[in-house]
Amino acid sequence: MLAENLCKYNPIDDIECFFHKSKHSTERRNDHEIVVEIAGKWDNMLLFFAWEENMHCLHLSCLLNIEAENVNLPSIFELLALLNEDIWVGYFSYWEELKMPLFKHSVFIESDEFDLNKKLSQVLGIAITECERAYPIFHAVLKQHIAPRRALMPLTMM
Repeated sequence: MLAENLCKYNPIDDIECFFHKSKHSTERRNDHEIVVEIAGKWDNMLLFFAWEENMHCLHLSCLLNIEAENVNLPSIFELLALLNEDIWVGYFSYWEELKMPLFKHSVFIESDEFDLNKKLSQVLGIAITECERAYPIFHAVLKQHIAPRRALMPLTMM
């Protein structure tokens, strides 16, 4: 019975409500996707949420607003590998079409878990923390063409 109810449950509705309460504008792309723009420490970030009903899985992508031309893909891939080594939850990726880095994370919604606010707050906290930490590093590699290991040096000195 609970599994049947979960198939009808859509956490995108809760996410929309969550962000409306905090006065963020949302763009509902369809029944299973929503986009939210939030202000970050360095620049605005776009949050993309997608609900995969059959897997009972909520996916979050956080796009960092750092667009660069003439990207050195081997440097980006090296940076992604180095950054992702130290992340316990989620991972960084590079959206080549938009030429921007992003953080991705997915969570499963249990059949009895209809209060999404706590889990959503955790996922957002992780995504925003990781994006704020990595933004200046991505900026150094993408815009200033600094080698990934050198761009990471200030983190290793902490």
